[in-house]
Amino acid sequence: MSALPIAVVATGTANTASVLAGLRRAGGDPRMTDDAHDIERAAAVVLPGVGTLHAAMTGLRARGLDDILARRILDGRATLAVCLGLQLLCEASDESPGAAGLGIVAARVGRLTGDVRVPHMGWNLVTAAGSLVEPGYAYFANSYRLHAEPAGWHASSVDYGGTWVAALERGAVLACQFHPELSGAWGTALLQRWIARAGGAPC
Repeated sequence: MSALPIAVVATGTANTASVLAGLRRAGGDPRMTDDAHDIERAAAVVLPGVGTLHAAMTGLRARGLDDILARRILDGRATLAVCLGLQLLCEASDESPGAAGLGIVAARVGRLTGDVRVPHMGWNLVTAAGSLVEPGYAYFANSYRLHAEPAGWHASSVDYGGTWVAALERGAVLACQFHPELSGAWGTALLQRWIARAGGAPC
């Protein structure tokens, strides 16, 4: 069986080398693109993210990708959002006052709180919900987080300065605050399950 082609969105802010390598390890065939038609037609899309919501959304809008990404996620088409990618699904973030996200999740992203080191860098235990994410340790690198589970999603969680959303899942749409591509065998297995679902495995 041939590897599943995967369109990886070139946001202009993400360091994508590890994402591409992780998808290849998991059996995918990832290709970087900022072409709106490629992303609209793709069977599977990955939205990586490094940096701020404002910078990433500016890049997406400049390329005409914001509405296309929002439509495919709302339609339940196979999409994986990583780290900042999860936050881009929300309406706004305290990190970028005045900047609007994709608005798919009716929530605002806030800064990590509590007596913890910020940014959150390293491994932490994910408590799983849904059918793609399983319990295990994931690698995180974040200063901001989605505080509470939004309606209509399965939300896995992590406890770091309080409990917050580690991942969101709905059908073939998966958004991870952690980096599955940096999360060892556990992360590779998660990517394999998402790729299988994107290729038509039952939800």
